[in-house]
Amino acid sequence: MATEAKVKKESKKEVKKEVKKKAKGSAEDKQILVIVESPGKVKTIEKYLGSSYNVKASMGHLIDLPKSRTAVDVENNFEPEYITVRGRAKILKELQADAKKSGKVLLACDNDREGEAIAWHLRKAFISKKADLPVERISFNEITPQAIKEAVVNPRNIDEAKVSAQKARRVLDRLVGYNLSPLLWKKVKNGLSAGRVQSVALRLICEREKEVESFIPDEYWSLEADIKSGKSSYTAQLVSWNGSKPELKNEAEVKAIIEKIKDKEFVVSDVRETDKTIRPKAPFTTSQLQQTAANRLGFTSRKTMQVAQQLYEGVSIGSSRVGLITYMRTDSVRISQTALEDVRAWLGKNHPSELPEKPNEYIVNKNSQDAHEAIRPTYSEYTPESVKESLSKDQFRLYSIIWERFVSSQMINAKSRTISADIKVATGDEEGIFRVSGTKLLEKGFYKVIKVLSSKEEGISTCPTLKTGDNVKVEKFQPEQHFTQGPARYSDASIVRTLEEKGIGRPSTYASIISVLLDRYYVTRSNKQLVPTVLGKLIYDVLVEHFPLYVDADFTASMETKLDEVEENKVSWPDMIKDFWEPFKTTVDDVSKKIESYKGTLDEVTDIPCEKCGKLLHKKLGRFGFFLACSGFPECRNAKSIPLAKCPKCTGDIVARKTKGRGKEFYGCTNFPECDFISHYKPTNMNCPKCGFFMVEKYDKKNGSHKVCINTECDYLHAVEGEE
Repeated sequence: MATEAKVKKESKKEVKKEVKKKAKGSAEDKQILVIVESPGKVKTIEKYLGSSYNVKASMGHLIDLPKSRTAVDVENNFEPEYITVRGRAKILKELQADAKKSGKVLLACDNDREGEAIAWHLRKAFISKKADLPVERISFNEITPQAIKEAVVNPRNIDEAKVSAQKARRVLDRLVGYNLSPLLWKKVKNGLSAGRVQSVALRLICEREKEVESFIPDEYWSLEADIKSGKSSYTAQLVSWNGSKPELKNEAEVKAIIEKIKDKEFVVSDVRETDKTIRPKAPFTTSQLQQTAANRLGFTSRKTMQVAQQLYEGVSIGSSRVGLITYMRTDSVRISQTALEDVRAWLGKNHPSELPEKPNEYIVNKNSQDAHEAIRPTYSEYTPESVKESLSKDQFRLYSIIWERFVSSQMINAKSRTISADIKVATGDEEGIFRVSGTKLLEKGFYKVIKVLSSKEEGISTCPTLKTGDNVKVEKFQPEQHFTQGPARYSDASIVRTLEEKGIGRPSTYASIISVLLDRYYVTRSNKQLVPTVLGKLIYDVLVEHFPLYVDADFTASMETKLDEVEENKVSWPDMIKDFWEPFKTTVDDVSKKIESYKGTLDEVTDIPCEKCGKLLHKKLGRFGFFLACSGFPECRNAKSIPLAKCPKCTGDIVARKTKGRGKEFYGCTNFPECDFISHYKPTNMNCPKCGFFMVEKYDKKNGSHKVCINTECDYLHAVEGEE
């Protein structure tokens, strides 16, 4: 280990020498300009490279397709027409001026398709101003001193195949969006848009909503018994009645069984021990990180990526600034040899008995591009607790699960033992089995570093100490009513998992897919679930009826595969676009002629007079849902929210409102500020049969959606959605 450390130290010295040599050897000893995408990286990288380097940020794309037109020449090999992005000309000019004064330019944009395209455009812009300017591409997977310095001394050429794949995706999305969107404006509503991948995600969400709406819950019952043996007490569940699983459909059936067995003898008939080996999970990919952050921390996909970006770009820890995690857009579980050596050294020092003889290996998904390592901490020694004071609450929580997942992935397995005891009760010709189980950990293994990620598997429950032949005493029977749960609406976590399983989108796009649907108000969030709006359902109906192939999950996944083939130099990007474009354009033209207009089909005339001009108000569908507008428009521009219920405190109406800042929805009285009534729960169209107040919709994990009276002094409750 000492020799290995010495070699590493010498290697770092060589890299430092080479960095200085490269800086000094530049034309006329001028500074080297390093360009990154995000301003968040600038300070960190400047610290690592020193005064010989000038680090600037491009702030993302500076050159792209214009928003005002399609800008793709379909007659000339689909050549895109690039322009300087509106509002970005000043940044580009400043970078060009900096480049002109520099001895060399190093393009350090993100190592993915978008980053490669940004680098390609910047190189072209710099060369146009100074033809002999040396412009090189560097890339790194983590923002650490060693990684940055090694990247500087090992520049590479721009990956033209990656640039072609980005160009193909950009052109493909533009052709779909700018041909479907005008059709929606013309036939449905002005200002609508349809994206290639987002439309498929919308379809998945709408189809799940249909399943949710059509589901009818069935009643069923379970039966538990509180039992005692000596000084020990347990809760056992009825798992068998007359040799088969009990199907108890109503309370009467449960009570009938209790009557038969309440005075009978309960005897332990069987005790079993089952040992289980629990293997640690692989380090995070992007989708796994988003799913776990959603389930464990309640983060949206967008928030997860924002916080991960901060951890990647660098945080100040004491006097130093360091990137705490590797690049967060990846679909691979691969980790580098350096990272393996680092984590094994840390484990050898801190948890030697949990260090396996050989590193644990994880299979990379066959569809993985494997361009980047898994998401991991840059240094294992930066434990969550050691850096907690330097991080915000959200940064700490996200970093904790990344650190725990990675470090635990290179530890030994955990072992658990489950003890189950079957308790038999007989009534002559009938027989029931009650079962009590408990689990304990025999070896903690990788769970020794798990805190935030702790789960049921790690949980210890009381194991029964019963023996075969023991008589037990039943102290109480506990029958419980349940209702079957229908399919769950998609959450951020489950839609990302589904998109990944179906091969739709890529690690860099999962969060943006969800964000676009929410921003366009095709989907809303309710209790962390994604629910399609009326507008979203209407667009789904139009797209599925008239463009079924282009909103098909398998077809969209096949297009992602073709984009990968462009990146792998297996197919030329214009040929790939041509194969798609010709049948797509034919379909759009045919549909445009045949489709009937949906405009105004959801508008309704109400009997509510306009308080400004007296004409009747119309119920209209806007971008953010239904609202009331005067039929005298445009002469009268009166518009207001739709009343959802009558205020229980005054004569006003309850309408939806949003808080300032975060824009969180709540429900308040139209007579505000005279009336201060508010509710954080959405009113339903039902009034309480007990007190007459309106009822609201609540949600919890135990009861799902249920209705309850807004009157806090009234105990009226609907336990099941739709029950009256």
